[in-house]
Amino acid sequence: MPAAELAGYFTTLEKTGIGLNFGTTYGAVQARVKVMGDAAGSPTEAQLRAMEAEVRTAMKAGAFGVSSALIYSPATFQSATDLTRMATVAGRCGGLYATHMRDESDKLLTAIDEAVAIGEKSGARVEIFHIKAAYAPMWGKLMPQADARIEAARARGVDIAADIYPYVAGGTGLDVTIPTHVFAKGREAAHAALRDPAVRAQLKKELKAGPQPDWSNLVNASGGWKNVVLSSAQSTEYKKFEGKSFADIGAALGRDPADAAWDIWLAALPKRAGALYFMMDERDVALAMKKPWVSVGTDASVTDKTVPPETLGNGHPRAHGTFPRIIAEYVNARGVLTLEDAVRKMTSLPASRLGLSDRGMLRETMRADIVVFDAAKIRDRATYDASTAPAEGIGEVIVNGVLAIRGGQPTGSRSGMVLRHRCEI
Repeated sequence: MPAAELAGYFTTLEKTGIGLNFGTTYGAVQARVKVMGDAAGSPTEAQLRAMEAEVRTAMKAGAFGVSSALIYSPATFQSATDLTRMATVAGRCGGLYATHMRDESDKLLTAIDEAVAIGEKSGARVEIFHIKAAYAPMWGKLMPQADARIEAARARGVDIAADIYPYVAGGTGLDVTIPTHVFAKGREAAHAALRDPAVRAQLKKELKAGPQPDWSNLVNASGGWKNVVLSSAQSTEYKKFEGKSFADIGAALGRDPADAAWDIWLAALPKRAGALYFMMDERDVALAMKKPWVSVGTDASVTDKTVPPETLGNGHPRAHGTFPRIIAEYVNARGVLTLEDAVRKMTSLPASRLGLSDRGMLRETMRADIVVFDAAKIRDRATYDASTAPAEGIGEVIVNGVLAIRGGQPTGSRSGMVLRHRCEI
């Protein structure tokens, strides 16, 4: 969405009504694509100023900051200098630089250093999306180093924090299995390249080579295709393989797993085929979760309707399971967190990170956003095989003082609000 359309989008939401509270950051890649398209390349000074103008427009409309997703093309072509320029615009009015870092695997520490540097140079507060140590060869070793790197930055005054979801699998598109350079001439050129057997032969060599300097190799980070599972084929031809690993899909089709993945990716276009990447270790998840500066987030989209039980499908359970799972598993079952700290990580901590002073706590004069749950009975039912199964133990949900869920069922109310960050620049 162009930055100029954001204010109108907010107004439309307010007119039609929404069931939940909604706020957003503005993607740095949105500014880049508008100004210079989706190919690789360094922007000119004039182009950088145009990108800054896009961010400024979004911030004035109420965006909470500027965000980046640097594993994905064409965002991966943005340099730290480019991002600092845009984050500086957000930082001038107390906005965030929220980042899906350039790497969450073997180059995690370098990616953290980049995020910290952007925060220090821009003056923007830094939020790391779903912090993880997604690299099987360094399980148990990389996360402690990452935590130490962030805490050192915090100790010298950098306003940096992170969020997390309670699962050992990430979920994203199959495009991340394709080396970054394939997208250097844009998406359409990449589609054509992936149909060339000679190109594929070279890409398979790069996949097997392991870590790459300019690409986050999530297949390698997961320990191979046996730990990458098709979650959403987005095509009737390959839907029957959902829930199976690409090692098994390749065997069933008589193809190399990489060929199977890229064939499925191409067949899904213009939609995005997705996969689960089992690349984290439970010990690392728990270690990060305990940090006082780590809040809870789903990293998932929402739906506008409940899902019939007979249609529950494969996918990542985080959209429907994250919050109840934190309490059921990490509070009740394992004692990783206290109930009080878990609730803080879901409410007042993220509210304060966004600069929301009227939400996040049960206090007179605060907005009444309340979830009523049975602490002993709450349980996530969403799994990788039934990713949209609703949780148990949640009775009522109140949004801005109005019942949105009663007895576990939606009331149809639209009491949500558009949340805007105040910015005058």
